[in-house]
Amino acid sequence: MNKKYSFSIIIPAYNASDYLAETLDSALNQTFSDFEILVIDDGSTDNTVEIVNHYQKLDSRVRLISQENQGVSQARNTGIQAARGQFLAFLDSDDIWLPDNLECHLKHFQTDSKLGISFAKVEFINPDGSSTGQFSSLRLKNISPYHLYMENLLCTPSNSVIRKEVFVEIGGFNKALSGYADIELFLRVSHAGWDVKGINQVLVGYRTSTGGMSAQLQKMEEEWYIFNEIVSQYAPDLVSLHHSEAKAYLFRYLARRSLRLRLPPSVGIGFINRSLSSDWRIILKEPRRSLSTLLLAYARYSYSFISFS
Repeated sequence: MNKKYSFSIIIPAYNASDYLAETLDSALNQTFSDFEILVIDDGSTDNTVEIVNHYQKLDSRVRLISQENQGVSQARNTGIQAARGQFLAFLDSDDIWLPDNLECHLKHFQTDSKLGISFAKVEFINPDGSSTGQFSSLRLKNISPYHLYMENLLCTPSNSVIRKEVFVEIGGFNKALSGYADIELFLRVSHAGWDVKGINQVLVGYRTSTGGMSAQLQKMEEEWYIFNEIVSQYAPDLVSLHHSEAKAYLFRYLARRSLRLRLPPSVGIGFINRSLSSDWRIILKEPRRSLSTLLLAYARYSYSFISFS
């Protein structure tokens, strides 16, 4: 008889050897111990499998599931299908958890039987694991599909813990998406009537990398239009009423991300200008975040211009 767990930790892994051991250590070092770890090897060609095999010998809660390369969304869906936990906690193979992550989420779920997704605050960390000094500061409560359409309030899938029964009701990650698959899922959960609430505590270290980020930002923009079309199929009123505003938030997010990653100043300028062109009223709705992004983008652009003049 298969053992049941409180949590199934699902880690999709594709050529993840650089940080996987650190990620697994952070999962295994949780203060709450009733969990299993499912590492979904998505056709890796490095030594990802060897790393997981080592951890399987150290701890029987670690389980390796290998599949041909099918992308991160299908890897997570494979984990969902194999999970034996009441709650599914997603962890990317380069992120880390603080030791009390699962314990805090369990207490959170116990406060609300309709809580479908629990999340927390995120600390952005450098590739070497050191702190950037930056933290997420988005809405934690009173969250509706509108808020999840506007922004990715969770920042990363590693910040999501979801009741397994939610997936029985609404299905898994959309395989047509990769970077936006988690955002679309969170919105779909809320649209189905489940609560989505955050914990006012930092529980996740989200690793940032500058490698190829200009191309990645462009890909994120392109995928947003696919995401938007998918959402319009089950929430047409939401999209028709707020499409321009959502685009403004998208471009502001891309501008802020380009600034955080210190990409060329022209990248941030381009995105924030497009944001305001799409819907300038986000300055009135969120003046601090919008104006700070605008001013910082132009300040860096002016500094670079002066430096090279």
